[in-house]
Amino acid sequence: MNAGKTVAYIIAAILILFGVLFIWATFSPQGNTGWLVVGVISVAIGLVLIFLAGRKRPSDKQEVNVKIDLSGNVNLDTLKCKSCGGTLTSENIKMVAGAPYVTCPYCNTTYQLTEEPKW
Repeated sequence: MNAGKTVAYIIAAILILFGVLFIWATFSPQGNTGWLVVGVISVAIGLVLIFLAGRKRPSDKQEVNVKIDLSGNVNLDTLKCKSCGGTLTSENIKMVAGAPYVTCPYCNTTYQLTEEPKW
């Protein structure tokens, strides 16, 4: 939580506290109906501050990096397309639903990479 959100939550808590006190004071024998308006407005501003401070902003982006650890030796400079035999590079491999897929830049064939057993 950053400092701006912390300050907003503290100010909201203070506004809500005083708003509730004004609302309670309205119903005392010396109460004034104007205090009810001040209390409701104070509580409303406090709740709006809490709402605004709790929202996620579009600038709070997270970057996710996926690293693939294959159990066998993979040599990318010898990876060939199954359809046309064209040479493939790491830029031709994309992760789709958690599985590595290859798209050949020559014949536009797309297929899933499968790891051959070691035995």
